[in-house]
Amino acid sequence: MTQDTLHITVIGAGHGGKSMAAEMAMRGFPVTLYNRTEANIEAIRLRQGIEITTEDGSGHFGQLACVTSDLEEALANARLVMVVIPASGHRDVALCAAPYLRDDQVVVLNPGRTGGALEFAEGLKAAECPARPIICEAETFLFAARSMGPAQARIFRTKFSVPLAAMPTTRTAEAVSLVQQVYPQFIPAKSVLHTSLNNMGAIFHPALILLNAAWIERSGGDFEFYMDGVTPSTAKVLEALDRERVTVASAVGIRAQTAQEWLSRAYNAVGANLHEAMHANQGYSGIKAPPQLQHRYIFEDVPCSLVPIAEIGHQYGVETNTIHAMVRLANIVHGKDYWREGRTMERLGIKSMSVQELHRYVDTGER
Repeated sequence: MTQDTLHITVIGAGHGGKSMAAEMAMRGFPVTLYNRTEANIEAIRLRQGIEITTEDGSGHFGQLACVTSDLEEALANARLVMVVIPASGHRDVALCAAPYLRDDQVVVLNPGRTGGALEFAEGLKAAECPARPIICEAETFLFAARSMGPAQARIFRTKFSVPLAAMPTTRTAEAVSLVQQVYPQFIPAKSVLHTSLNNMGAIFHPALILLNAAWIERSGGDFEFYMDGVTPSTAKVLEALDRERVTVASAVGIRAQTAQEWLSRAYNAVGANLHEAMHANQGYSGIKAPPQLQHRYIFEDVPCSLVPIAEIGHQYGVETNTIHAMVRLANIVHGKDYWREGRTMERLGIKSMSVQELHRYVDTGER
């Protein structure tokens, strides 16, 4: 398949979606950008593209093949579908896309957070989707990127590698082969359990925004989120969260990488502890804090990252006290019950499964 014939659809026109769509388009791929709210893509549609500043500081224009708020139109010619929205919307996308998906399509959740592919598969099942596309989840998002205007985006840094797994695992090689035609940085992961439990957004996002809540509300996010927001004390909380995540992964037979190991692999950033390693990552330099607490770092990462990690821990006998504390704080700040709204074992379709049954399900698709 040539670059001209590999039609790609990006679902979502936020920070990541705009950046990824523009970056692929500037390299000559025919890209369709979909967003359910027409007003959010009106400027892009009028220009038929996005101005993109790449990490070397150079400016480019990514001309898009199509910009639409019609999901049927967006999926009609796509071979590769890159879903780049908050994970809290994955199930809704599955339900809405179910009538239009095809067997020959590869759908990638960028990223899946924790349990994304499992929840998406359950959504397609609930919608009685007649097709069997390959559903994949990336361990993290390829870029550190931000939207810089209605039709502008900037990529601060590109990760060296991003593990990708399909549900079921037997289709991972096929999916990675296709995705690597666009991004060779994607590498095969052992399973969606590995991508889900190596979810660093769970560690870096909710705690930092909650622990810096007063600063965010007072300044409107006018500070560098990682450079200023990660202090020795906040880094200790991140390390406690990370230990719980790694322990939960161990309970289901997975050797998860630590946050420090991940920073080294993804960004070549190292240090004696997590505080030093995060400050050694130049990819985080210049990234401002969220302007408000009503932000996806809470409404996405709590129900779709922390809750399922804690739920998996509970099912397999691991206490997650620090994770519970962060979810409790988020519930208070947002006035929500993220335990109820989040990715429960029922929503992921894995309630009461033994560890052996869980691995068989993600590897083969058989319950």
